[in-house]
Amino acid sequence: MPWFYVLVGGVMDVGWAIGLKLSQGFSNPLLSIATIICILISYGCYVKSIRMLPAGTAYAVFTGVGGAGTVIAGMLFLNEPADWMRIGFISFMFFGILGLKSMEAKEPPVNQTTTRYREEL
Repeated sequence: MPWFYVLVGGVMDVGWAIGLKLSQGFSNPLLSIATIICILISYGCYVKSIRMLPAGTAYAVFTGVGGAGTVIAGMLFLNEPADWMRIGFISFMFFGILGLKSMEAKEPPVNQTTTRYREEL
């Protein structure tokens, strides 16, 4: 379930980044409200995920999904450049996200150190 929160948070990250562009500096009230809602959902999901995952891994994947997704959305919907170099670098981000996700199984649970310390006292 924590990876679901990371994914939803990353998608909402894309939503608010694109919303910032489309709201023209919060001058369009409807798009401004939608952007703020995306920000709240995005960080709410991040907060939920970081309770169950290592902070560095969760944040890296969260921002990677948001960053890569925003670049792709910009290329598809905002007429931003879509050259091979950009696509190649987005691929590096994607493989980095997969690598961090695969490390989850090898990492100890988040509270294991705290529990061990309390047992020693």
